[in-house]
Amino acid sequence: MVTKQLNGSRDDRDEADLRRADSLAREIFSDVANKWALLIIEALGERTLRFTELRDEVEGVSHKMLTQNLRMLERNGLVDRVVHPTVPPRVDYSLTDPGQALRKTVDVMCDWTHRYLRHIDASRRRFDA
Repeated sequence: MVTKQLNGSRDDRDEADLRRADSLAREIFSDVANKWALLIIEALGERTLRFTELRDEVEGVSHKMLTQNLRMLERNGLVDRVVHPTVPPRVDYSLTDPGQALRKTVDVMCDWTHRYLRHIDASRRRFDA
């Protein structure tokens, strides 16, 4: 996604309005509200992980998708990436303070999913029948 530069000419409320197609808030929401980003945020939790550890934690994510989502989360200031000058290079990922704050919301979404999983499964079965 291409992020537009803020030049101060628009009202900050416009930039924060998720309903506006051209708002920065909507772009950020679109970035972080995807399954891989949410699972990465949940996996990082309170700990630092290396790329391979993170890939093992997030079952089914490809190398490419993990890389793309980590870069997006780093660009948005939600994930810190630390490269250690070793051979082979060691790269650690952890959540920033805003990432930790978002994790609280992700945790609530995970709790909601667990709570209503059976209800949703039953509804899908009825609908598909």
